[in-house]
Amino acid sequence: MSHGPRSGLTAVSSALLAMSRHLEVRDVLKTIVASARELLDAQYAALGVPDDHGGFAQFVVDGVSDEQWKAIGPLPRQHGILAAMLHEATPERLGDVRKDPRFGGWPSAHPDLIDFLGLPIRDGDEVIGALFLANKNCPKPEGTCGFTQDDEELLGILAQHAAIALTNARLYERSRELTIAEERSRLAHELHDAVSQKLFSLRLTAQAAAALVDRDPARAKGELHQVATLAAEAADELRAAVVELRPAALEEDGLVATLRTQIQVLDRAHTARVTFTCRGVKALPAAQEEAMLRVAQEALHNALRHSGAEHVDVTLHRRGSATVLRVTDDGGGFDPRTVRRAGRHLGLVSMRDRANGTGGRLTVRSAPGEGTTIEMEVPGG
Repeated sequence: MSHGPRSGLTAVSSALLAMSRHLEVRDVLKTIVASARELLDAQYAALGVPDDHGGFAQFVVDGVSDEQWKAIGPLPRQHGILAAMLHEATPERLGDVRKDPRFGGWPSAHPDLIDFLGLPIRDGDEVIGALFLANKNCPKPEGTCGFTQDDEELLGILAQHAAIALTNARLYERSRELTIAEERSRLAHELHDAVSQKLFSLRLTAQAAAALVDRDPARAKGELHQVATLAAEAADELRAAVVELRPAALEEDGLVATLRTQIQVLDRAHTARVTFTCRGVKALPAAQEEAMLRVAQEALHNALRHSGAEHVDVTLHRRGSATVLRVTDDGGGFDPRTVRRAGRHLGLVSMRDRANGTGGRLTVRSAPGEGTTIEMEVPGG
């Protein structure tokens, strides 16, 4: 079972190992497509995941250069052979795909595909994608397919694991949606409590000012100053809640840009000075960026709402082969020896879980009256 420079066992093993790592689903699909092309010694390989609008939510290719891919143009639609694999759910092995009656043509910059092997990707009875190869690197008479029944069976193994990757991605997204819903519920409760207290105080102070305005104008003036202060604090609470409830643009903008934007808004919304510095950090795997963003948000929440800090500093930098997130405040701090009791209140348990879940570690340094530093370190970047 050796069709190319690597053994079939090694190629399959590479795809399976990718499944066991904390990789974004697109990274897993790229590994499967590259392994399929190498294992079956084909010139081109691709994997498409359909959306609900006649196109593809994801389309991963191997064997096509970045320049070729840009020249090809928009992602394909669900038509021709692709549609047959998605809707008829049957394997396709063709000597010349261009002569098939379902062939709908390709963009002018698209490389020529001749012999062709394609399989649907199934989750039970549902077809959730298509995996295909083209142009087998072997001698073959014109009009005949170089791909064999053995090739089809091997590709079927990788299609099964692609199905696992896509199913896991769906479960992850569902879990992420639930996490976001829980976070928004927590923020809604927090918003209600904080703003309700401010507005209650505001109402009482305004009533006191109204009662004093005739008999003690000086005291009434002082109460009105307090009304203005309470109104400003209530506005701060509302702004902060809006920022935290706003969906992060992590997938589109990446961790650095998302953190910078959120910290700029927090700096405007709070009386404390909030700063951000980034040095030499590149993109991280999606799971690590998600975890770092959530840890930063939780640490910022603690510093701005509970510590009484005047300055909160967030840094993102390289340390050897690792990436480090550090959130430091000059607030009241706490005794780390009581961390077991304070952990849940401060979100330290969830922060530690997020760090551990991405192969990293969380460090907490604090002392009463000396502020707090929360540091998360993950490999890579």
